[in-house]
Amino acid sequence: MEHVVGRRPLLSWIVHLSVAALVVLWVVPVVGLLVSSFRSSDQITASGWWRALTTQEAQLPAIRLAGTEVERDGLFVIEGRLFAAEGARISRWGSSSRAPEAYAAGETAPLSEGMALTVAADGGFTLTSDRPSQGARLPRVFVTASTPPEFTTRNYRNVLFSPLAGQSIGQAFLNTLTVAIPATVIPILVAAFAAYALAWMEFPGRALLVAFVVGLLVVPLQLALIPLLQLHNAVGIGKGYLGIWLAHTGFGLPLAIYLLRNYMVGLPRDIIENARVDGATEFQIFLRIILPLSFPALASFAIFQFLWTWNDLLVALVFLGTGNDQQVLTGNLVNLMGSRGGDWEILSASAFVSIAVPLAVFFSMQRFLVRGLLAGSVK
Repeated sequence: MEHVVGRRPLLSWIVHLSVAALVVLWVVPVVGLLVSSFRSSDQITASGWWRALTTQEAQLPAIRLAGTEVERDGLFVIEGRLFAAEGARISRWGSSSRAPEAYAAGETAPLSEGMALTVAADGGFTLTSDRPSQGARLPRVFVTASTPPEFTTRNYRNVLFSPLAGQSIGQAFLNTLTVAIPATVIPILVAAFAAYALAWMEFPGRALLVAFVVGLLVVPLQLALIPLLQLHNAVGIGKGYLGIWLAHTGFGLPLAIYLLRNYMVGLPRDIIENARVDGATEFQIFLRIILPLSFPALASFAIFQFLWTWNDLLVALVFLGTGNDQQVLTGNLVNLMGSRGGDWEILSASAFVSIAVPLAVFFSMQRFLVRGLLAGSVK
């Protein structure tokens, strides 16, 4: 009764459940990153992204009092607000990290040196003293408050257009496009010609060349970085866009040739032989017959190559440099984590901007991916 009509085999259920689990594991972090990129710094610090639509009560980071001191009825008074968030309500507050919830909203707490502090529920405060502060450092306040959901596009504006050095990724975005597009197109053009020759043209040593290409697939990328950079310096290319285009081309050619050659070998022989009988040259056969029929394989490799070059950091650091005018997105994100690691809202917005283009490329061309990868495996 294992194959009764209308029943799914157990293996089919296992496959479907595994695919669903992988989809969830991939989609949930992306959704969380997207939600976090529209939240403020305080919201991200206070709670996880899954609570973005609920009112949250949490202890905020310590707030240093600041304001203009005025004399009123023999006392020196400083008034102001602890935070600018609209709708936030304070439930408890304190003047010491050892007792951050010592007072309720609206209560007045005596401080040292004759000062007294009152914190209202809406975040307003009044600091009074019997003597002028004379520029002395004002005390800190620890606040437990409930804040409503808050979403903003300020993070993306800061990331894309901020003039602060090391924070804006607008130039890095353009640099990455300048690297990724030629580094995807050039290997495809070169590999397509080579794959056609290895698949359909008879010449001595063809099998040896195919074996050599397969062997290059297992060569570690890191092994060739320093020799290749030395070669670039010797021929006068040095560090620049031309150098990184050629580097990505060299690293991507083995997979491209192997993938396209396997696809082209599986194309109908009769079509190519008929074209030769009709007098077509090898270039005409390649341009008018092979390339249109090989589009699924070309698209599948283009996806892999573009994603790899877009997300690359090591090759960009070696062959392009670390200057602000040459830095790519991955290098910019590393700087954000190193020097501004506390600004999670900036980091999440930057990360989502960096994955937006690869996602668009993948989803627009993914229907060709499986067709290209499976090409040549079934006759």
